[in-house]
Amino acid sequence: MLFLTSMLTEQELRYMLALQRVPNLGDTSAKKLLHHVGSAEGVFKEKKATLLKIDGIGGFKLKSLDDKQWLSEADEELRFIKENDIAVTYFKDKNYPERLKHCLDGPILFFQVGNIDLAGKKIISIVGTRKVTSYGVHFCEKLIEELAPLNPIIVSGFAYGVDITAHKAAIANNLQTIGCFAHGLNQVYPKVHKKYVAQVESHGGFISEFWSTDPFDRVNFLKRNRIIAGMSEATIVIESADKGGSLVTADIANSYSREVFAVPGRAFDSQSRGCNALIKSNQAHLCTGAEDIIFHLGWKVEDKKPQQTSLFVELTAEEKVVFNYLKGKDKELLDIIAIECQIPTYKAATVLLNMELKGVIRHLPGKLFQLV
Repeated sequence: MLFLTSMLTEQELRYMLALQRVPNLGDTSAKKLLHHVGSAEGVFKEKKATLLKIDGIGGFKLKSLDDKQWLSEADEELRFIKENDIAVTYFKDKNYPERLKHCLDGPILFFQVGNIDLAGKKIISIVGTRKVTSYGVHFCEKLIEELAPLNPIIVSGFAYGVDITAHKAAIANNLQTIGCFAHGLNQVYPKVHKKYVAQVESHGGFISEFWSTDPFDRVNFLKRNRIIAGMSEATIVIESADKGGSLVTADIANSYSREVFAVPGRAFDSQSRGCNALIKSNQAHLCTGAEDIIFHLGWKVEDKKPQQTSLFVELTAEEKVVFNYLKGKDKELLDIIAIECQIPTYKAATVLLNMELKGVIRHLPGKLFQLV
């Protein structure tokens, strides 16, 4: 079965696929042609002399436009799409990610499987090293858990390390998650992640601009990063060495004027050098938790009315000291709480975390705490 968007007929999709196949054209130039001519079929049937009058469209880009090979290949891919119940999204369709529409080089088409619903949703991407540390795993899981009440869609690349950690954490918190492939939907990379495919599809799905016949190419991973960055309101880099694909994604996100966040790490940790460099060069906000993202993105959090629950929670002796101190305060800094309650700072942080988990206090941006 063929799942078409409201904007395309099957005939127009055939020509759109062929247009996507033309070498040296690219998405930006394809959009120019579509804007001037009105349809992909019209592009192929228009005189080259007319097309060459379009600003930015030169003979090199149109050199092989009339090669019948592209329509032949499009027919083959269309057959694959139908046989595998793949949905096709066109860049002018209402289901196309809103922020990606504003990226000049966003794909004219992409393919998807699963149960993706973008309507009215917050979308963030989480990326990072394939060699994630235990600290990175814990931070990623905790971050997504803290963001869960805001119901964001978590986008990542389904790779080893941070990517799969983010997808699994999203599923654990009943959030939508989208895996963006750097290859066709006919394969899964890495193969060991096949066991997660059904879970991701039931909690979101997979998208790709690549065809089933496209060769597995490392260059495709860099190309797909623009989709991860472009469709998201913000990109969060959990851990990264001083070079890597996640830094490329962060750079693309910055070029799209998206917010970028990076998780700081120790100065000599190899998997923190990239994040530390992003923060140091002001290419990313420092991210120590969900509150930083909520604050910088201006997300609205429901301010719950004071509850009596905290009065009936069993507290340790130190937690009671902190509780009684905060009763007379609107909010207070961690260091001040530690001093006034005569608790070592390292221990006060643990006490406050336990109280937060018990629902007694809330953690605010800037290491501030207040009673719920």
